Amino acid sequence: MISPRTLSAALVGSALVGAGAGAGIYASTGAHRTVTVAAPAAASASQVAQTTSTQPVGQVYRRAGDGVVEIVASSTGGSSSPFPSGGGSGSQAAEGSGFVYDDKGDIVTNQHVIAGADSVAVKLANGSTYKATVVGSDASTDLAVVKIDAPASALHPLQLGDSSKLSVGDGVVAIGSPFGLEGSVTSGIVSALHREITAPDNAPIEDAIQTDAAINHGNSGGPLLDLQGNVIGVNAQIDSDSGGNDGVGFAIPASTVRSVVVQLLASGKAQHALLGVDVQTITQQAAAGLGISAGVEIDSVQSGSAADGAGLRGSTGHMTVDGQSYPTGGDLITAADGTTVATAQQLRGLIAAKKPGDSLELTIERGGKAKTVKVTLGSRSA
Repeated sequence: MISPRTLSAALVGSALVGAGAGAGIYASTGAHRTVTVAAPAAASASQVAQTTSTQPVGQVYRRAGDGVVEIVASSTGGSSSPFPSGGGSGSQAAEGSGFVYDDKGDIVTNQHVIAGADSVAVKLANGSTYKATVVGSDASTDLAVVKIDAPASALHPLQLGDSSKLSVGDGVVAIGSPFGLEGSVTSGIVSALHREITAPDNAPIEDAIQTDAAINHGNSGGPLLDLQGNVIGVNAQIDSDSGGNDGVGFAIPASTVRSVVVQLLASGKAQHALLGVDVQTITQQAAAGLGISAGVEIDSVQSGSAADGAGLRGSTGHMTVDGQSYPTGGDLITAADGTTVATAQQLRGLIAAKKPGDSLELTIERGGKAKTVKVTLGSRSA
């Protein structure tokens, strides 16, 4: 699968690669993907030693390997799945990975792995294969849960870690089924944090983890683990000119996985907080040319949305600065819940951390004057 990222990104199912978290802004912020790069941090000598040594990687594999599964999603004609890998007479099969979430047989994977499938099979590390039912999926975060009827003794649930505690340079391990080779393990480091990738429904997924651990087609849905064997992300995408591993992979953070999986298990679907605005980042340089403050300018407001109900205003025109067009005359968001907002991505991340019905206090500039607006966020069902 090829994702709609500006760069050549591929979904990492057996024939493609995927992405994924809804941020609550209903339109994209432009043709160029906004990315916030984590401040570079040199790995310590101990981190390098841990990463390059095979001993901790082997320990992680022995601790977590039995909890990783291979997934085959099959369909017959008219499938919306992006995996045309094999099968005849109109049949298609997609291969991906996943991990055991609990001892009830719930398995976490990517939404793009099982999208459009008529049947799903899960192969455990012990070689046993089970028919799976889809509990729920969320295209906005590219996450899904399927369930198998397997004895608890055959299930080895993995623990979700705290992705918010990751640092650039931390060692990580990926386990999955690249090209159908189940139980394959690769290792690397956290290359960057707070990346933004694009979900199957074109929603932005915030705070993605970038890693140089080798991820290929078939790794989709498999776990990215820390050196303690905790799941800190779900492997979903690669950036590659060749379509293979070029050392730039992306995983959906465990914080998003935890929030979405709980919803999928409860109702089969996930809801995401929605503000209902189309916005554009106003950099310091652009702000100087526009004669306004830096922040996030509202270009348009979705009718009937939370933003509309709160009286937020969209732009009345556009102005070009250094060859770039910017909206003008709309409300300029400079802070949310007391946190300075410098980019559209940052605003989306703050909204993504909220739930429908939560309040958000926005500091805006309107006509050169500062104003505080309290918004009760709406809901966007995937």
